[in-house]
Amino acid sequence: MNSSRLSSILIICGLVVAILIFGFLLFPKNNVNSSVDPQRLQEVVIYTYDSFTSEWGAAPQLIKDFEAQTGLKCTMVTVGDGVQILSKAVLEKDAPQADVLLGVDNNMMDKVVAAEVLEPYKPEHADTCVPEELRLTEDWLVTPYDWSYFAMIHNSTSNTPASTCLEDLTKSEYNKKIILMDPRTSTPGLGFVAWTVAVFGDKYLDYWKALKPNILTMAPSWSTGYGLFTEGEAPLVVSYTTSPAYHVEYEEGDHNKALIFPEGHVMQIEAAGLVKNAPNPQGGKLFLDFLISQQAQNVLPLTQWMYPVNPAVTMPASYDVALKASKTLSVDNATLSEAVENIMNLLAL
Repeated sequence: MNSSRLSSILIICGLVVAILIFGFLLFPKNNVNSSVDPQRLQEVVIYTYDSFTSEWGAAPQLIKDFEAQTGLKCTMVTVGDGVQILSKAVLEKDAPQADVLLGVDNNMMDKVVAAEVLEPYKPEHADTCVPEELRLTEDWLVTPYDWSYFAMIHNSTSNTPASTCLEDLTKSEYNKKIILMDPRTSTPGLGFVAWTVAVFGDKYLDYWKALKPNILTMAPSWSTGYGLFTEGEAPLVVSYTTSPAYHVEYEEGDHNKALIFPEGHVMQIEAAGLVKNAPNPQGGKLFLDFLISQQAQNVLPLTQWMYPVNPAVTMPASYDVALKASKTLSVDNATLSEAVENIMNLLAL
């Protein structure tokens, strides 16, 4: 072999090696983060809220069904309530631990977008599984999975009369008889603030000043607050128009009633999203696909006590007592954030 031919072969071999090295560096292990434990790629980690993961919540059945369908392990981590889910993800932004956040809602979307902890993903069959009017962003930064209206729930067997509007709740007959949730940690708490701002506009602080003597407590989460209500600590609690269906389904009677007010109600749309730079993004996408499927959505009415987004789901008979608002109210997220701060300062909490 002459020296010129040998040189040519060596040059070609060098180029091949260089291309292989460059390709490995650019696309390590088929575009999977080589620093991720291979076992972690067999697990999907979801941050969600306490009532979702309770023994009577949606999580136990959803985990079982998802694992059977995909062969992946599904781990749901309880992170307080909806607002706290986003806060934890922000703290872990530089080194995400979760693949999916489940439990953010329409009243905190500005904060969700600003946090930059999620990345857009449109689930499989999203066009047919999620009605257009329930979608929160055009780019599918989040995937809606259930919805309802906020309402005051009244124990009609109590000696306290049912209120007929938000203004009624400021009357002295309701002194220390109303359970609310903290809007800084709880999405129902945030929803109630949105409701008052939508109804009273610039006068919302006057309303809260009048309401203050009637608030028994502002619970840190919905499950804590509603638990106090069912234990008889107060005859009124903020929850959902769909909450009475729970009591009917479990034959507790229909005395816990959602009060429908003529001024209208604020809607909550709950959503989940894929964490940016998640340890297992493919697993996270599979979970979001599953979450809006009819199989998963069938679980929600009798565990979440909310309406599923998938129109193919047949609602249980107990939902006949779930009244819908005649008017839907809303308030922009920026105004809502300012209102929360002002109200918490007023209440000195």
